[in-house]
Amino acid sequence: MYTPAITGTGVFTPSETVTNAELVTAFNAYADLYNAKHADEIAAGTVEAKDHSSEEFIVKASGIEQRYVMVKDGILDPTVMYPKMRQRSDDEPSIMAEMALKAANIALENAGKTAADVGAVICAASNLERAYPAVAIEIQDLLGIQGFAFDMNVACSSATFGIQAAADMIRSGSIRSALVINPEICSAHIEWRDRDCHFIFGDVATATLLEREEDAAGPYFAVKSTRCATSFSNNIRNNNGFLRRSRPDGMKDRRDMQFMQNGRKVFKEVVPMVSQHIMDHMADEHLGADDIKRLWLHQANKSMNDFIGKKVLGRTPEPHEQPNILQDYANTSSAGSIITFAKHSADLKDGDHGLICSFGAGYSVGSVLVEKHG
Repeated sequence: MYTPAITGTGVFTPSETVTNAELVTAFNAYADLYNAKHADEIAAGTVEAKDHSSEEFIVKASGIEQRYVMVKDGILDPTVMYPKMRQRSDDEPSIMAEMALKAANIALENAGKTAADVGAVICAASNLERAYPAVAIEIQDLLGIQGFAFDMNVACSSATFGIQAAADMIRSGSIRSALVINPEICSAHIEWRDRDCHFIFGDVATATLLEREEDAAGPYFAVKSTRCATSFSNNIRNNNGFLRRSRPDGMKDRRDMQFMQNGRKVFKEVVPMVSQHIMDHMADEHLGADDIKRLWLHQANKSMNDFIGKKVLGRTPEPHEQPNILQDYANTSSAGSIITFAKHSADLKDGDHGLICSFGAGYSVGSVLVEKHG
């Protein structure tokens, strides 16, 4: 049995941003157009008018101030309200593989390794741009990695579930190393015309290199243990898929074909589930609240993280104990906890323990307990 270790991380951040101010201006213009078009139905009470959004509402509801996007064109056009991405030919890299490649190269450089040192690639994301061939295999080919690759999807928990899969394979000896990559183009599956969620998501790609502890070329985080759990819920859902065209009205502009959630229920049900999951994981490893120097939590909602951190630590966490990147990146699905880990882990001391945790649709929750070395 070998000890798996996180030896490198990489974050690819798109160049374009959408601020709350820009988002509100576009949404309110769309709402005005919609209300004018349906004025008679609204007056008759058969259609509900769309309320305006506001910067104050967004920050209070989420803690988000801006988000990065791969393609800004179309998002702020009140007659479009989605990113207008060009159609790529099958002979050029897909957009997810392209952004994954950038994150992967950063992770490899961070670890002092090359593609020749990697044995497997796991592309773990909330939405893959195609059913097959696997995006992971395309990434593997672009990097020139031998071995194997596969896609996986556990929504916002995809990164931690991917890390567990990679860690288990390294621990058993079936591979020496793996890249877990999370290319998230959330801007393409959010409904920008919905006031309750139009501000939630952003785009990014993250990569995590895991190796046998003995192969680490520099400071690393030993993976002490991992834990995953799922419990079925319809409260976060996207009904899009290849069967869409086979069903009555399947190709119509349907709200359920984009991201949907019952936010209040999600908050009420997920917060205690995640808090208990983390505390049980810590207890099984004989670690108390004072032993955990940092929590790298999924970046979906600041209030959720504040509640979870307070429950786990038994007090209000200090900013450095539970860092947030939500205000800059918004919710980037599976990538959020990895962005936080990548940007807020280098200062930990030898022997310090921390915990990476992501959670979301499913419901699903995954946690990775790590110890700093070097």
